[in-house]
Amino acid sequence: MAFFRAPSPQSSDDVHAGDDALGRKLGLSRRQLLAATTGIAAAMAVPALPRRADAGEQPLIRDSKRGIILYTVRDAISRDPLTTDLPSGFREVFEALSDIGFERVEFAGYQQHANAQGGANMETVEGAKLLRRWLNDNGLRAEGNHGFIPASWPLTQSDIDRFKRTLEIANILGLDHMGTGNDPTSSAYKADWDVAAEKWNTLGEIAKAAGGTKLYTHNHDAAYNFLLDSGPLDGQGRPTRSSGIRKLEYFLTISDPRYVYLEMDIYWAHVAQYRFKTFTAPDGSVQTDVFDPIAVVKPQERRFPLFHAKDGKLNPSNASGYDMVPFGTGDIDYAAFFRQLQSGHHYPMYEQDNAPGGAADPGRSLQYAELSYDNMSALRASDGA
Repeated sequence: MAFFRAPSPQSSDDVHAGDDALGRKLGLSRRQLLAATTGIAAAMAVPALPRRADAGEQPLIRDSKRGIILYTVRDAISRDPLTTDLPSGFREVFEALSDIGFERVEFAGYQQHANAQGGANMETVEGAKLLRRWLNDNGLRAEGNHGFIPASWPLTQSDIDRFKRTLEIANILGLDHMGTGNDPTSSAYKADWDVAAEKWNTLGEIAKAAGGTKLYTHNHDAAYNFLLDSGPLDGQGRPTRSSGIRKLEYFLTISDPRYVYLEMDIYWAHVAQYRFKTFTAPDGSVQTDVFDPIAVVKPQERRFPLFHAKDGKLNPSNASGYDMVPFGTGDIDYAAFFRQLQSGHHYPMYEQDNAPGGAADPGRSLQYAELSYDNMSALRASDGA
């Protein structure tokens, strides 16, 4: 699909205001509305919508649950609108994502190009109000953000004040969830995970009290390596062996389910499955334990409101075991993963770290977003679909 920059903000508002209002009433994106009511979509070479489920055939991920983290299209958000006809800045990227069909977005910060409408830094009260208006105009709902989590513990007053300002922005945007793109700690040692859980319990309680926001931590593969919690101590008095529990699994047992939630990056969980298969037990023996991502989620599904739906192609020459590819073009069995979930409260956010095509292919991240949306919408609940 060829994406073109929208007209100036004033003319765009004039042209699309009526369409947006009708679309919101009908629950349709601009793309869906045009396709359903006029021949304009075909004339503008807008691709057909993905096939919807027939009666009795349920999509595995409902339309209203399909999302994207804006990190995937960070190049579009950060590019200079004065030098391109491609979508640039939050406002125009929201329009493009809505036209594709997405209904949910996850922020990865609130920065854009200085020449985009609203200026470079949208992490202000006025900036958040503008973002919220643009989201509403395009039938989008923000579900989360990878934002500020204090590094220090105990918390300083400065940390608390900044965290509360972050929550104020989240409340303006209507975020049900707020989190970080990092693991609770990068440490391998039990004592450090104990400290991390104490901090996250405190922050989660503050978040809930400030408006009911659910605080979540995002995982990478290292979080599913084995915890060092037993065996002989090293020269600094730290354990050198493992009882066999993985770091994030331990974190789940010591963090408060009322205040602390998780966002599993399904790609990185599969990388952990590939990489971390053995551990040294307290008696010095080497034990094998193959990680099963869905087994972590199923016992407490409601603690995983968000997922990163990032796909990977198997590649043994890659240390991670996979190469990142658009959703639905890799080897991770997403249909099997999502069919095993019982709760309907999850939001899969498409992510692809390497989606931006750079100067050689500046439209690629939005093209990948469309391809991935179509593949996500094609998943069916029935085994035979």
